[in-house]
Amino acid sequence: MASIRWIPAVLIGRAARAAARIRKPGGGSAVPGLVVNRIAPGFLGSVLSSFPEGLVVVSGSSGKSTTTKMLVTVLEAHGKRIFTNPSTANISQGLTSALLERASLTGRIDADLAVLEMDEGHGALLSPRFTARSVLLTNVMTDQIDRFHDSEKVLGMLGRIASRAQESLVLNGDDAMLEKLAERVAAPVSIECFGVGVEVFDAVPGGLGYAETTPERVGDGGTIVTAVKGRSASIAFDEAIHQVTLPARGVHYAVDAAAALAAARSLLGDAFDPAVALAAISAMQAVFGRGEVVTVRGKQVEFVLVQNPASFQLNVNELDEGLDQVLVAMGSDVADPSYFWPVDASRIGRARIVSGSKANEMALQLAYQGVQVDEVDPDLPAALDRFLALPDPTSGIKTIVFTADPMRRTRSHLGLAT
Repeated sequence: MASIRWIPAVLIGRAARAAARIRKPGGGSAVPGLVVNRIAPGFLGSVLSSFPEGLVVVSGSSGKSTTTKMLVTVLEAHGKRIFTNPSTANISQGLTSALLERASLTGRIDADLAVLEMDEGHGALLSPRFTARSVLLTNVMTDQIDRFHDSEKVLGMLGRIASRAQESLVLNGDDAMLEKLAERVAAPVSIECFGVGVEVFDAVPGGLGYAETTPERVGDGGTIVTAVKGRSASIAFDEAIHQVTLPARGVHYAVDAAAALAAARSLLGDAFDPAVALAAISAMQAVFGRGEVVTVRGKQVEFVLVQNPASFQLNVNELDEGLDQVLVAMGSDVADPSYFWPVDASRIGRARIVSGSKANEMALQLAYQGVQVDEVDPDLPAALDRFLALPDPTSGIKTIVFTADPMRRTRSHLGLAT
């Protein structure tokens, strides 16, 4: 709640933010959050509890950022004033920093509703500090194995986040592990499901990354992806099939859209307008790095972020065949490069440069899978400069496939927002 007791913490946090930006222009976004969390540990929970229409938390292994942006876009299109963490700052210090950007000196934010992406681990740690009107969980996958070790650990963390839902729990109905959480939910919390139809599920090369799935589990009342082709998708809900344009190619983005629509339907009730919601998503730009197309140094470049084997496979599946210019970068965020070996990356065809701190390991995988690797250079800034200086491609556009660490370094080197 807003309170004069937060004034010193907010002032100190803003001073820390100013100092961090002077020291590192464009960076240091987590510093004020670290400072405020240390000196006023109750600030974050207090502000999260202050929104008139409540808090919505989005978490899970993959798809959090895009799903959050889609949900915010739909709610805003319906006239709601939303506070969110648009920079995908989804850990505790990042969340606090995001709050400081909008909060008054007393810790009040002028918005109807908060929709926040939360990292699984940090969300679990924060869970005692907040209650949520709704919690949306995207999936449980093998992800960040250096942090989370196994899926059961992730499920436990998501369970703590889910336990804070007061009104609804929006779940991926195709995820066998999330079904365990659904079994624990008691009234008055309702369960809303999203997922993909059997035809879509069976047609995805490499699978969706889920274990022991049964797509029928979504049920007749769910929000279901029935067809996907490139950036076009068909999604069924309310006894009708609706068409939507996705911000990037692939069935995984269609699943994100289904998740956002399911959550919006639950939150808005009778005020939900399918036409407004679908138009809002169709006009949305990609979240940075995730199928985003940018113009840098006069060149069009597509950024493709891969964070775990499932996202790597799904994104590679959507690449155009015969791309003339691809740079692949693996960085320090990948603790064990063998993590990605199950991915069939052969569709890349030819990698002009493989870069990042794990460049040699990535190049070895690509070579074993028949990808032509022209050059290996761990120096990412130098590799980016040479890649962008290449003549225009003869097929497609310049494409950079990267993991999270080189994604951030790439954007920083190119002067793009991070």
